[in-house]
Amino acid sequence: MIEMKVAGIALDAATRSPIVLLRDAGDRRALPIYIGQDQARSIISALESQKPPRPLTHDLMVNILEEYELSLDRIIIHTLQDNTFYAVLKLRHGEVLKEIDARPSDAIALALRTNSPIWVMEEVVADASIPVDREADEAERQAFRDFVSNISPEDFIQRKEFGSGSGEVQES
Repeated sequence: MIEMKVAGIALDAATRSPIVLLRDAGDRRALPIYIGQDQARSIISALESQKPPRPLTHDLMVNILEEYELSLDRIIIHTLQDNTFYAVLKLRHGEVLKEIDARPSDAIALALRTNSPIWVMEEVVADASIPVDREADEAERQAFRDFVSNISPEDFIQRKEFGSGSGEVQES
């Protein structure tokens, strides 16, 4: 799993639909997730630390969690199927950890309000993320190519000779 942070909300240029952008810690990959207008407003208000005069849906959920002594341990975006992302809330009550199905947008809105980590499965990142730093990606690929081109099968063989009854291992 890869821990990600909310980079912000963007609008799709063609459809004007809101997109929440998640970024990995190294700012190398971004994961765009299309969300609804209401969820976008909720995420923006959490990012800007806005407190409504009365609790809105995600604020209400946080109040319920607190009242019942539940904490949001983390959220996990675990699957991408037919262009739909799936997530779970990992709720903790004492030593008990429960998993609750959730839309990623709702899970992110709750995570922001509770300062809980956002995790994404590697397969989801591999399937749906976009590179942010193409130069760094290419430099990493070139360094790997250079490493592989200079390696020989002998580099993987480690020969050992046993000393005369001393139990010591000596490399040759």
